[in-house]
Amino acid sequence: MKANRLKKVRLVLLDVDGVLTSGDIIYTDSGEQIKIFDVKDGLGIRLLKEAGIKVGIITGRRGKALQHRCDNLGIELIFDGIRNKDEALDDIQAETGIPIEAMAFVGDDLPDLPAMKKVGLAVAVGDAVSLVREQAHMVTHAGGGKGAVREVSEAILKAQGLWDGLIERLF
Repeated sequence: MKANRLKKVRLVLLDVDGVLTSGDIIYTDSGEQIKIFDVKDGLGIRLLKEAGIKVGIITGRRGKALQHRCDNLGIELIFDGIRNKDEALDDIQAETGIPIEAMAFVGDDLPDLPAMKKVGLAVAVGDAVSLVREQAHMVTHAGGGKGAVREVSEAILKAQGLWDGLIERLF
């Protein structure tokens, strides 16, 4: 069943804190936030995009670090400061033309559950809270900010038969 869901994904939506990062937030003395992102996750995102699979962000927080990371990876579909993540799915569908059933959402905590329940592929990172892991179609081995997004990217690309050709072409 999971393989069928992976094959249908045309858009991967990511939470940020706890998914693209470990969930730790560092504040400088001046109050600026520092976030740490995993380079393997970044390559996974680039591989998805190279294969024609869109990538977007839905997160409850806003910040310059996220904007810089998205600029670096070429992610243009950014919904930040979102309180109800599931409501953003309709806007994303209207903007992209991609049906919600062809979307994946990667989350780690309770605010992610409503969006995860609506999409075609709900993914929990390995260190997500137990209720999120229980509700997911797929749980990664890696934790948030530690390669979980890369793991999801590879699973989608392999299920869709795109992995080998992409790796051969690019590397």
